[in-house]
Amino acid sequence: MPDLLTIGYEGSSIGQVIETLRAAGAERLLDVRAVAQSRKPGFSKRQLAAALDEAGIAYVHLQGLGTPKAGRDAVRSGHPDRMIPIFEAHMQSDKAQVELAQAKVLTLEKRTCLLCFERDHTTCHRRLVAELIVAETAQPIVHLSVG
Repeated sequence: MPDLLTIGYEGSSIGQVIETLRAAGAERLLDVRAVAQSRKPGFSKRQLAAALDEAGIAYVHLQGLGTPKAGRDAVRSGHPDRMIPIFEAHMQSDKAQVELAQAKVLTLEKRTCLLCFERDHTTCHRRLVAELIVAETAQPIVHLSVG
């Protein structure tokens, strides 16, 4: 059973992230951002997918596993604790449940990494997504650090 990896790209370049993913043996990246756009070069959906493809890493965007705007705003304003109940309520939606089921299947097939922005996984919803996945799959979680 492969480990479930997570990574945040805050403060990193696309090259550094791909190097970290390769070193960890990632075969697939699950983008769990609600909005797969970024002001950071290389991290918008099309650019990211192309760079990963070139590196031999599959890309899947699961928008339904992203944090709603109110949750993102809470984290940006320095209150990640306020994001948790917002995200938990969002995860009750049909789309989130369907995509969570999909993520569970995908993470068991290949060594997969969840991607979001925040460097610190403890203040990012990707930690919560990872915990929801492994509650069923029992995979070990490895939070990657870039750089």
